[in-house]
Amino acid sequence: MDQTIRTEYLIIGSGVAGLSIALKMAQHHKVLVLTKTERGETNTAYAQGGVASVTDELDTFEKHVADTLDAGDGLCDEDVVRMVVENGPDRIQELLDYGANFDREDNGELMLGKEGGHSEHRILHAKDATGWEIQRVLLEQASKNSNIEILEHFFVLDLLTQHHLGRYINRGTPNINCYGVYALNLESRKVIRILSKITVMATGGSGNVYASTTNPPIATGDGIAMAYRAMARVANMEFNQFHPTAIYDPGQSPAFLITEALRGKGAILKRPYSKEEFMQEYDPRKSLAPRDIVARAIDTEMKKSGMEYVLLDATHIPAHELTDEFPTIYKTLLKKGIDFTKDMIPVVPASHYICGGILIDKIGRSSIQSLYACGECTCSGLHGANRLASNSLLEGLVYGQNIYEAIKDATKGITWEEEIPEWNEKGTSNTEEWVLISHNFREVQSIMSNYVGIVRSDLRLERAMRRIDFIFQETEAFYQKTKVSPELAELRNIITIAYLIIKSASIRKESRGLHCTTDYPDKSGEIWNTVL
Repeated sequence: MDQTIRTEYLIIGSGVAGLSIALKMAQHHKVLVLTKTERGETNTAYAQGGVASVTDELDTFEKHVADTLDAGDGLCDEDVVRMVVENGPDRIQELLDYGANFDREDNGELMLGKEGGHSEHRILHAKDATGWEIQRVLLEQASKNSNIEILEHFFVLDLLTQHHLGRYINRGTPNINCYGVYALNLESRKVIRILSKITVMATGGSGNVYASTTNPPIATGDGIAMAYRAMARVANMEFNQFHPTAIYDPGQSPAFLITEALRGKGAILKRPYSKEEFMQEYDPRKSLAPRDIVARAIDTEMKKSGMEYVLLDATHIPAHELTDEFPTIYKTLLKKGIDFTKDMIPVVPASHYICGGILIDKIGRSSIQSLYACGECTCSGLHGANRLASNSLLEGLVYGQNIYEAIKDATKGITWEEEIPEWNEKGTSNTEEWVLISHNFREVQSIMSNYVGIVRSDLRLERAMRRIDFIFQETEAFYQKTKVSPELAELRNIITIAYLIIKSASIRKESRGLHCTTDYPDKSGEIWNTVL
């Protein structure tokens, strides 16, 4: 029985990036959106802090651009930064028109917060659940549109290219084409072909490559890994952002994030024993320095003291303001026996955001024809070596518009590639050795956390690469003889992400932004992207 779906436009992912494109495309065409769990379970929904955009008369595009370039530590593409910043207000207005309920002052003006690395108040937020609010309003709009079909519990396994037609391709092969995907229907457990004329990757991040992450379990780098296997170019994978302030709660996954907006409100990082402020010793911006600086400072303090956390003190801020502006944090901490209006919060850095990914241009084109990408799975040039807080949701919105403009009439003359074979699982079987998958997944996380974390060295990277290579060989042999499952597919993807991070980190012989190595503690003076 032929297991095939045919669509003009296929979008993989239902977060801010994917749904922004879908809503625009649906004005003219039918769109198919795939999500591997439920449509609301995305990285977007977990974003607490807000979305950055110039909306106040005291703020300017130039200031936002300057802040982004400063955080990116020399690796941002300034043209891309200006494009995103200058288009931000229009995209914010669209969210407002959709019905997004951002916090407002008593006079009705948008309430603007301030976060690390920002010189002005420009963070729009909905309490401490901004991502959830944006996800809500986008899904609400999508549900009203008959041109948008969202298929839940469809796990995309691989992109379809000439490789699946029996042709040899490599990263240097010209004119590689994307013809769609193989996807596992998690209800029927059948792998189907989805043939598409245009495919958009909007699969989010890869935080679960590390043992402690603020990301939901779904963030396993699927889009980046699939694109790399399909011979797309990826770049700057060494730049993994560790959010400085997740609750210290060993064994809890995902780690609960304490939004940077709390530091923007005035919360101060302090040493556990002496209760002294320490960030002034690392940066004049103190607790509101960019995330790479704050995370490294906390890591240093932890190593100096032997403690597994530092403290975040918000007790000097009026209690009613804390409970009103940060209700989710307040309730979550209370369940853990912490009243942050009276008690300091134990915090520790946790894997949060990857600044590298599928290399794209200003309209979201990848190096593979008919394959576009948007959001955290990409390297667009906006973030450089370190993402400025709250620029990620803005990037998804702006690139959603750009991709829409680029692809709305792009299927003319394109036909479905009907010669792509159906999924072949001959020779595979179900196995009871699933413990191998969970064990290898945890081992990858342990290797990455211990050897490829906030501070690295050549020796640690070499050791990590040897161990990841062994796990890769073992897992691929297991994959060849085993019926595919989402757990096995995620393991393969997370191994690929680990390899790409280690490889890129090994290439960069300097410390810049989020990449800090003891062997090359200074910037080289040369600036380049690590393109694989």
